[in-house]
Amino acid sequence: MYVVFGANGHTGSVVAETLIARGKPVRAVAREAKKLEALRTKGAEVVTANLMDATSVANALRGAEGAYLLIPPDNASTDLVARGRTIIDNYVAALSQHAVRHAAVLSSIGAQSPSGTGPIVITHNAETTLPKATGTKFTFVRAAYFMENILNFAQAIKNDGVLPVFGGGEGYPFAMIATRDIGEVAADAILSPPQAHQWIELSGPKEYSFNDAAAEASAIVGRPVKATPLPIDAMAPTMMKFGVSANVAGLYREMTEAFGTGLVRFEGNKRSMHGKVSLGDVLRAGLR
Repeated sequence: MYVVFGANGHTGSVVAETLIARGKPVRAVAREAKKLEALRTKGAEVVTANLMDATSVANALRGAEGAYLLIPPDNASTDLVARGRTIIDNYVAALSQHAVRHAAVLSSIGAQSPSGTGPIVITHNAETTLPKATGTKFTFVRAAYFMENILNFAQAIKNDGVLPVFGGGEGYPFAMIATRDIGEVAADAILSPPQAHQWIELSGPKEYSFNDAAAEASAIVGRPVKATPLPIDAMAPTMMKFGVSANVAGLYREMTEAFGTGLVRFEGNKRSMHGKVSLGDVLRAGLR
């Protein structure tokens, strides 16, 4: 049995679907069962779990041969990093109780840094804490910036021809990755477990700038789209207008600044892989 946490999400759904397509038994886990109906119809066992509850996590992992772990976002959290630590500790407790041979973990570019990276520090905590579950080998998939993040501005792109870029740097190419590639790489890792912990630095087929994203979007929506720099000081207040907590908004500002200073980067001494999905593919699917 292969257990996939966050099986209703962008990466988890791909992991689950890939494993099912390869004939593997899958236990799809999410907080709400109704969000997993599509996977149930494909043959997955559906289980609900609250990652903030250690017993719930342990029950989901019972009998698993492999697993996909992640720390899902929570834009309403008033202490996102502490919440992440609780979830990580619950994974460790569950894996110590129900030994799983191998688990793939959604990590992030920049996870090697212990501080100053906003929400990415949660993945640093995961990488340093999860190996305490000594019966499990881990593959940490350090994913680049999600291409799908650009679709958060779909309304502004379509209606105003604007792709906001807080803090500037719109012409600077950097590593991005599609969530489909993340899910497929994680599924491959689950099915080919390593003999020791491994790290994969995962980026797309090439680097892109926000100017590149704007050009792709222009072709898709049929109107000029401009990558428009905005003051970094406007980032947190703008996010908070859309219901994001002050804590989370502040962390995302810190992360954005860390990308700009180069603190968020690949370490360079890990296994490097490149996905196949282009930025244009992602934007076409999300903007049409």
